[in-house]
Amino acid sequence: MVDDLSINLATIREQCGFAEAVDLCLKHGITSIAPWRDQVAKVGLDEAVRIVRQNRIKLTGLCRGGFFPAATAADRQSAIDDNKRAVDEAAALGADCLVLVVGGLAGGSKNIDEARNMVADGIAATLPHARASGVPLAIEPLHPMYAADRSCVNTLGQALDMCETLGEGVGVAIDVYHVWWDPDLARQITRAGQLKRILAHHICDWLVPTRDMLTDRGMMGDGVIDLKGIRRMVEVSGFYGAQEVEIFSAENWWKRPADEVIRTCVERFHDCCRI
Repeated sequence: MVDDLSINLATIREQCGFAEAVDLCLKHGITSIAPWRDQVAKVGLDEAVRIVRQNRIKLTGLCRGGFFPAATAADRQSAIDDNKRAVDEAAALGADCLVLVVGGLAGGSKNIDEARNMVADGIAATLPHARASGVPLAIEPLHPMYAADRSCVNTLGQALDMCETLGEGVGVAIDVYHVWWDPDLARQITRAGQLKRILAHHICDWLVPTRDMLTDRGMMGDGVIDLKGIRRMVEVSGFYGAQEVEIFSAENWWKRPADEVIRTCVERFHDCCRI
């Protein structure tokens, strides 16, 4: 069993459906996953719940909620409604958290502060439902290259400031791909631990050069991220949950057989990530 490793199903999204991905993870001794909502929807929520329960699968997260900023009040409310549905899906699946990719600039806007305010308002509107459902919300700060279109929350410090304002029921997902470069990372991971806000830890690697901003993530050990160093900081700060492999790789790992991908994830996890 590899009980300290989770596979985010984006890693094999081009090769496998939900049921096949679960079977493959189990074959390699992995009992934790993090699916995406579209993968769950394709098989159907009830069937996904059945598969999870029958196989005693743990969900380290459900991806994703978020995308709160919008140009109109109606669109902002629509995003809040969708996030509440995502909370319900996460609750049904028993997920540790709902991961939030919060969204970038509102359509036609150049005002990033306004976008961040919309994010805070959207999470605040979703939070009572999440608390009642027992589903923590995990803000995932994304690399600044995504500030305009995917996430206007770009550092762990910004995410934690938002957590402190919003109160209980909201924390952070620390994805090494997005935060490894931050000169304040060590201090902010310590702060996250003191606040008890670390909900998830995602791993992959940063390739040099990177050919595509979204779909050229590296397998652990193929890039420049100090994976063991970051894990050490995370554990010192009190989080011992599974490390979750999340790799978007259109020209490499998505083109390989899924069994090879998962086998490599396990090997690289042992060699490059465990401390």
